[in-house]
Amino acid sequence: MIKKSIDLVDEQALKYIAAGGAVLGAGGGGDPYVGRLMAMQEIRKTKPVRVIDIDELDDDDFVLPIAMVGAPTVMLEKFPSGNEIPKLVAMMEQIVGKKVRAIMCIEAGGLNSVIPFIAAAQMDLPIIDGDGMGRAFPEIQMVSFTLAGIKATPFALMDDKGNGATFDTIDNSWTERLVRVLAMEMGGSVMSSMYPMSAKQCKSSLVRGSLSLAHDIGKMMSEHGADACQLMAETYNGIHLFQGRVRDVERKIEGGWQHGVVKLEGIGDFRNREVSLEFKNEFLIAKEGKKVLATTPDLITLLDAFTGQPVTTELVKYGLPVNVLGLPCDPIWRTPAGIELSGPKYFGYDVEYSPI
Repeated sequence: MIKKSIDLVDEQALKYIAAGGAVLGAGGGGDPYVGRLMAMQEIRKTKPVRVIDIDELDDDDFVLPIAMVGAPTVMLEKFPSGNEIPKLVAMMEQIVGKKVRAIMCIEAGGLNSVIPFIAAAQMDLPIIDGDGMGRAFPEIQMVSFTLAGIKATPFALMDDKGNGATFDTIDNSWTERLVRVLAMEMGGSVMSSMYPMSAKQCKSSLVRGSLSLAHDIGKMMSEHGADACQLMAETYNGIHLFQGRVRDVERKIEGGWQHGVVKLEGIGDFRNREVSLEFKNEFLIAKEGKKVLATTPDLITLLDAFTGQPVTTELVKYGLPVNVLGLPCDPIWRTPAGIELSGPKYFGYDVEYSPI
C-alpha cells in the first residue's frame, strides 16, 4: 500500500498529479494537459480539493467515480464544456437515491487522473486517494471493482451538447460494449460516471494510494528531469527497458479505441537494436524482434529522453528520443483473475505473462 502523501490539492500538487498520472497511464488515458488547466481553473474559483483516505467515510456513504470515456486522439480536439459534471452527479443521485459524499478516479492515468478534480472542485466534495486500476486500461470492465463483483451500472454519459444517457446491463463486459458504441455516436469522447458504490464496497476493492503515488512521481520528474527515468526504476522496482528514437508511428481509431504501434531504433547504450511497442489506447506489449520485454498488466511508459516527461500514445512522433520504462502493476493484477481480465492473452497475444 502506498503511504498517503497529500491532504490538499492546489495548483502545484495538481501539476505533479497530472504528470505522474501520465506515467501511470502507460501511454494511454489521454493527455492530461487541458484537463489540468480546467481543474486548475475550478480550484482557483473555489478552493484546494481535499484528499481523503477511504477509511474516513462511513460504510453507507455514496462514492462516485467520474471519468472521460473515448479515444485519446479524439480528446485532443473534443473536450468537455465543463457543464456536464453537475448534471451527471444529479442523474446518479436520483438513480441511487443518495447524495454523493466523495468523488473518485476510476483510473490513475492520464486525463482521468485530473478530470475528477474538476468534479470535486465544482461539487465541493473530497476526492479519495485511490482508484480502480493503479494505472490506465482501455476497457471499462478492467478495474479492481469488477474483480470484487461490483457492477459498473447504473452508468451515465453526458456529452458537451447536453445529451445524456444511462445504462443498466447484465455484466460489466456488456457495459463496455454498449457504452463504447454510444460514446462514438456522441463524438468519440464523453464525460461519464460509473461504478456507483458504497464506501464499504470501496474499502474492500480500492487500489489505495494511487493519487499519492502519482503526486510523488510527478514531483520526482519535476526535480530530476531526464534522470527521473532511472530513479523511478530504482524507487518503484521497475526496469529501464530501452532508449531509442522513434522511427515510425502507426495509429488508427477502431471500435472506439486508438490502436497502433511505435517502432524505435536504439540510441546510446541500446545502439543497433530495435523495439516495437503495440498499443490499444495504452501500451500493451514491448518486443525486440520475437523477444517479449514486457506486457500488460505491467506498465510500459514512454518518457522524453531530454526532459524526462511522459509521452502519451497520441503525442508520440517521428524522431523523438525516448526512454521506455517498465513498472510493476498493482499486485491485484498478478492474480489469476487479474491476468485473465487484463493480461496479454486477453488482447490476443499468444504469450504468457512474465512479471517485471
